[in-house]
Amino acid sequence: MENSIDKYQPVIGLEIHAQLSTKSKAFSSDSAEYGELPNSHISAITLAHPGTLPRLNKEVVNFAIKLGLATHSEINKYNIFARKNYFYPDLPKGYQISQHTGPVCSNGSVTIKNKSGVKKQIGLIRIHIEEDAGKSMHDQDPEDSLVDLNRAGVPLLEIVTKPEIYSSEEAHLFLSEMRKLLRYLEICDGNMEEGSMRCDANISIKKKEDEKLGTRTEVKNLNSFKNIRSAIEYEIQRQIELIESGNRVKQETRRFDAHSGKTFVLRSKEQADDYRYFPEPDLSPVVISAEWIEQIQRQMPGLPEELYEKYVNQFGLSHYDAVVITETKEIALYFEELVMHTSNYKSAANWVTVTVKSYLNELGIGIHEYPVSPVKIAELINMIDNQLISNHIAEKQIYPLMLTHKEKMPGDIAKEMNLLQTNDTGLLNELVEKAIEKYPEKILEYKNGKKGLLGLFVGEVMKLSKGKAEPKAVNRLVLEKLEGN
Repeated sequence: MENSIDKYQPVIGLEIHAQLSTKSKAFSSDSAEYGELPNSHISAITLAHPGTLPRLNKEVVNFAIKLGLATHSEINKYNIFARKNYFYPDLPKGYQISQHTGPVCSNGSVTIKNKSGVKKQIGLIRIHIEEDAGKSMHDQDPEDSLVDLNRAGVPLLEIVTKPEIYSSEEAHLFLSEMRKLLRYLEICDGNMEEGSMRCDANISIKKKEDEKLGTRTEVKNLNSFKNIRSAIEYEIQRQIELIESGNRVKQETRRFDAHSGKTFVLRSKEQADDYRYFPEPDLSPVVISAEWIEQIQRQMPGLPEELYEKYVNQFGLSHYDAVVITETKEIALYFEELVMHTSNYKSAANWVTVTVKSYLNELGIGIHEYPVSPVKIAELINMIDNQLISNHIAEKQIYPLMLTHKEKMPGDIAKEMNLLQTNDTGLLNELVEKAIEKYPEKILEYKNGKKGLLGLFVGEVMKLSKGKAEPKAVNRLVLEKLEGN
């Protein structure tokens, strides 16, 4: 089977539904807050009672423009809505308000990077606005299915990629990058387990030399990164086995079962669904002006790709450091403030990616709960760079006290604890004499060519000074003494 797998190229397109973090729903003033009692955030408009009219939430359009700008998309200036007709028990109107022929954003792209930093651009076909349906629950009652309509009418952005993803790893990278963008823009929290970000995957395979794409299957409602990877990998393997055994892949909609690790058929989809789209008569067209776009542009935060490029190309950081720092907006903002107060970017990155992140991970907290401000970390770095303290003293003695004495600066702690390094030549010469006298037999070995013994004497001086001696000065004085004897 290994050889047969090598003959095929998977081709994957993703459809992501991002639930927007607005206070109210897309077309009514009902609350869009998650987690309240079932059917407590509904009204006559959500329930589509006769005579009710929808009214567009402007913030939804603002969020769509933000994502469009972040993904280098074309922003459609003239937007109309459509009714997408289909029946589900959790869709009160019997249709969904969406966009059909004219999405608010089109022809965008998102750049993904693998572990080595190799980049690939994934194209976007469209980003459009629509409303969510409610939620059917089949496990709450032994006899009946229940419906919670709190989610009905909550605004969504549907993000549709071009079929330019060629593995489950690339799909995972794309989703991670998209979730990061949504969170940086603060338009969606990206919590897949709560359903605020959901994904459908269109998967096909073709022989590598073929230009024509194979028949695709659609795997619906993947709700975790693990499930997305597993479903794609299973479906690729299933389709290869079908073709290798002389059968054909049917166009169908499938669902992934996380327990078995397999997909199964929901419905045949030989022809495109006929949703009988027609223009929504109760909503006026939305005209997005150049001034509106410029206003949103001025509000845009620094985005992960821009920050990554700055950290690698301007600051000289590694791919790993730049990825870890830009992983979340909060960490990136902490680092941005830190480098306002120190120009030692590498040391700043090390403190954030190792020391700060370890503390956060150990306690399971976010950076907003971290007790040490960027200004204090910057002062600690500058003290090391100015040879006022050693790295060891900073990490093992001063930093732990910074965590518990939030009101004190590291310089104050160093003075109170008598931890500042000394380069007093007179004092250091005394310590050098003591160190060399302790190992008289090693002096001859050093003079006979064992130059590595220099570290022994330097280490002894540092021990005698309790870590307060300035290492470069100690190294110079020990060398002078040994070479002079």
